[in-house]
Amino acid sequence: MTASAADLRRSAETAGLVFAALCALNGAFVPAVARLTSVQVDPLLVATVTSLFAGLFGLAVLAARRELGVLFAPRAAPRLALVGLLGTALAFVLFYEGARRTSAIEAALGLQVEPIYSLLGAWLGLGHRPTARRVLALVVLLAGLALALGAHELSTPSGVWLILATPFCWQLSHLVVLRGLRGVAGVTPSVLTGARYVYGGAILAAAWLAFGRGGTALAALAPCLPLLAFQGIVLSYLGTIVWYAAIARLDLARTTAIVVPSIPVLSLAASFALLGEVPTPRQTLGLALTAAGVLAFVAAPHAEPARRRGPERATPIAAED
Repeated sequence: MTASAADLRRSAETAGLVFAALCALNGAFVPAVARLTSVQVDPLLVATVTSLFAGLFGLAVLAARRELGVLFAPRAAPRLALVGLLGTALAFVLFYEGARRTSAIEAALGLQVEPIYSLLGAWLGLGHRPTARRVLALVVLLAGLALALGAHELSTPSGVWLILATPFCWQLSHLVVLRGLRGVAGVTPSVLTGARYVYGGAILAAAWLAFGRGGTALAALAPCLPLLAFQGIVLSYLGTIVWYAAIARLDLARTTAIVVPSIPVLSLAASFALLGEVPTPRQTLGLALTAAGVLAFVAAPHAEPARRRGPERATPIAAED
């Protein structure tokens, strides 16, 4: 390797580390800001307006990149719409309804269940057998969640269950991409990101028109519009793009190992700064166990396919996961 090639590689790695850090910092504010918006405005309206802001920004990006046609191409559009339904519409309704009913700290902890869905999805949907190390890591992760959330939260109706269900929708959207969109011409990360919010926002808007609470909810919307715009454009759309920028320069496992365990730890600071929430000793210990379990999971060797398949490209859709 020449000196210039080595310099370029180091430069790309440095940029990747910066993007990974920005992704973790961005993700840290998601639960606290979601709590702020969802307690002031109806969660369905929060999900809708947040997605529409992200979708409009995504349309502008795709227009600038001359990729709008791919978004509506007959071969790709139905699956892209399904990605929007699962990865944004359903996930956002669950997340913002859950954030309204629980604390930002509990929301940040609940989202850490995603590696469990990832393992099951890769096993059942892609034929990747879980390794013993990953199974052990998930046991540690579950122990941390059980300790941090407590038996009371898990045994009574609460927003925690809605938060725990949110990453399941994200993982289903990942499977749609891997099984149905891999190799489709023109489906780039910017198209996937745009589709998630354009189609998801359209579905949520239709749901709001059908089931929304009308003027009562809209009356509380105006004061929150700047925060909802920030939530949609920065925390949602740009958070996803920063994630893609990181994995384009670092390998997926390394990026995940940096970002995912960092988010709940950084979320404690964000929740305290924005909401004044302070974790209990039990939550702190549970958080440490959860972060250790996630880190061990993403640092474990890749699972081996149970049956022969063509090469697969991991294509995350969200900035949490």
